[in-house]
Order: sequence, then C-alpha cells, then structure tokens
Amino acid sequence: MSQQEMKSTVEKIIDDNAVGTMATVKQNKPHSRYITFIRKGLNLYTATSLETHKSEEIKANTQTHILLGYEGEGFGDEYVEYEGKVSINSSVDLKHELWNSYMEYWFNGPDDSNYIVLEITPVTIRIMNKKGAEPKTVEF
Repeated sequence: MSQQEMKSTVEKIIDDNAVGTMATVKQNKPHSRYITFIRKGLNLYTATSLETHKSEEIKANTQTHILLGYEGEGFGDEYVEYEGKVSINSSVDLKHELWNSYMEYWFNGPDDSNYIVLEITPVTIRIMNKKGAEPKTVEF
C-alpha cells in the first residue's frame, strides 16, 4: 500500500468515525475522553472551552494520542492510532467555520471568548487491525 493509499484510508476512517478517544497527560498520567473531530487533510480539529481540564493539560504537554474507528466487530475492524501535537487555535475565521448549533449548549456564539479550537497535527498515524495485514504507518 502506497503512502497516498494509506492517507486515503486514514481519511476515510476518520470521516466515517468522527468520535474517538483523545488522551492527554494529567499529573504524569494518561487522561482520556471522547471527542468529536473535524478533519482537514490529516490535521484534526475539535472545539472546546478554554476553561476545560484538557486545555490546561495541553498547555502543560502538547502531546496527544487519539483512537478513531473500530466499530466493535472484532478482528479486521480497522481503526487509526493517531499521535499528534496539539495547539490552541483562537482564529476567528476557524471558529466561525467550525461553529454549529450544537455548540450553543456550551458557548454564547462563535465569538465567545471561552470557545477555542484544538488543532492536532499528526506526528505518527498507524492503520491498525486491517484483516490480513500488518499495521501500516503513514510517514511525515
């Protein structure tokens, strides 16, 4: 499988599975939670509040590990292991682009000062559990 084919596979898995787990580091221990992601290329984006634990954790350590995919069917059910670096993005344009009505529960509109976007840039992405294939690594 070529690098381009692997990237296409990763994009499809992410597009089909927008909700995954995101681990950060809290007091030198892993801390995971479910997150909804939006993909642009192989970068991931998620909305959050400046006042959350994950925001604090990311300020202390920008490393993350994300799992996306795996429908619970067992062997052969592909998923993505995504290691990345997180940055906080407060771009007004990006906040407006990602805004949707579900966010009204947490924020007072896309210009709310507590509304931020976490931007995750991949360091390593692995395609896991493809039936009959060893894990594949997308190179960066």
